[in-house]
Amino acid sequence: MARYSAAWRSAGAGSTTLPIGGLMAQASTPLWLVEAWGTNTTTTALSLCLRRVTAVGTPGAAQTVQYEENDTGTLKGDPRDTWTVTPTFATGALRNGAVGASIGSGWIATFGGRGLYVPPGTGNGVVLVPLTGAGQILDLTFVWDA
Repeated sequence: MARYSAAWRSAGAGSTTLPIGGLMAQASTPLWLVEAWGTNTTTTALSLCLRRVTAVGTPGAAQTVQYEENDTGTLKGDPRDTWTVTPTFATGALRNGAVGASIGSGWIATFGGRGLYVPPGTGNGVVLVPLTGAGQILDLTFVWDA
């Protein structure tokens, strides 16, 4: 197993039904999410949550996967930018928290042990989405093992 990451500034602000960004599994490779970050680029606060998706909808552009430990393996995971068609969400949020009304204010979800399991399948993933209210443009980071 190796560690991977992706980091980018979202193209859109998302909404309570359209993720700001996320990490999708691949057809035959499970993932273990270690960290997910969202950092505000605006001066408007938001309530941010991490949710599972079970059907992909239409995600935005694929983001570059970086290796953190070993450059000889195949890169795993499919990080995606702001969705344009709503995915199917699993019930409830895995984590949620407030992102303050200042540039650089952020929120991070961390998972101990092996990490949060994301089953294989192109419809499975985890996304950052506003829990309530309006979304904002965020700097996003996902760190995972596969």
